[in-house]
Amino acid sequence: MGPAVSHQYRAVGWNPHKRAYDLIAVSVTLLVMIVVAAGTWWRSPSVTVETLVLRTTGVAAFLLLHVILSIGPLCRLDRRLLPLLYNRRHLGVLMCLLATTHGGLALVQFHAGGDANPLVSLLTTSAGWLTIEQFPFQISGAFALSILIVMGATSHDFWLRTLTAPVWKSLHMLVYIAYAAIGLHVMFGALQSEVPAWLGLVQAAGIAWLAAIHSLSAGRESDGDSISASPWVDAGEAARIPDGRARIVCAAGERIAVFRYGHKVSAVSNVCQHQNGPLGEGKIVGNCIVCPWHGYEYAPDTGAAPPPFTEAVPTFRSEIREGRIYIDPRPLPPGTHVPPAIWSPS
Repeated sequence: MGPAVSHQYRAVGWNPHKRAYDLIAVSVTLLVMIVVAAGTWWRSPSVTVETLVLRTTGVAAFLLLHVILSIGPLCRLDRRLLPLLYNRRHLGVLMCLLATTHGGLALVQFHAGGDANPLVSLLTTSAGWLTIEQFPFQISGAFALSILIVMGATSHDFWLRTLTAPVWKSLHMLVYIAYAAIGLHVMFGALQSEVPAWLGLVQAAGIAWLAAIHSLSAGRESDGDSISASPWVDAGEAARIPDGRARIVCAAGERIAVFRYGHKVSAVSNVCQHQNGPLGEGKIVGNCIVCPWHGYEYAPDTGAAPPPFTEAVPTFRSEIREGRIYIDPRPLPPGTHVPPAIWSPS
């Protein structure tokens, strides 16, 4: 099955590899839930089934969220992990289902037995925002869950196209706010109940892990940028770019993917029109740039997707001077044809 682009609005076609990733994700999640259930029952043999389900779904969802937030920076640190990106949205939907089960059961178990509406009871039970003993950790959890549900409901490509890529991306960046709210939910929930102290250490380790890999990937990405505001940007020696690959430069605040294919050099925007994927981390296959995230294709000399697809990215003029590539940082309208610069190896 070829790369999927806008004509049929499919981010990734179903294939044996994707089914394998989903099967592994579900199997590992079930294994984690079994281990958590067994550990909970071993510590408290009288624990109820409802409590087991609450804890297993909550722990599994929280761990899965750490995995999801780790995939992006890890892929930037090691390109061999890029296939994980193809399954990330499915992991998000799975995590949302677990979190919704956890939150729904908690709402029924703790707030459905009184005279008040369960949602009203949830929002009014605790009011001690400045105290550990009465901090409304359930409200912070409900706030995070509302974000996760919106993200899960808009995970399909229909919403990506309807909302446009920048709006969709901004919406899904709310996952970091949800993560902070879940952190408060877990931390204060543990402090207000009999939970072993090692849980706090595990949570701290998760925060430290995410902070470390995001910092490393941001540093790696900035080290690869050449920042300039001059009329023409020196993108380095053409010979240093592997055939069919690109170097990413940054000029006037915009990242540009400079591709060399044979003796030709073309430059396009580094931002894929599908999910803002990094085109410069992809490669040219069959005369088209292939985005490494979801396989969207663009002609290197026009920035346009092959017919009948309609995506297009801005293009940039390029020149070769004494074996070095120079880029005009002023973007041309998406789909504008720019004759490739010709490189003659010495």
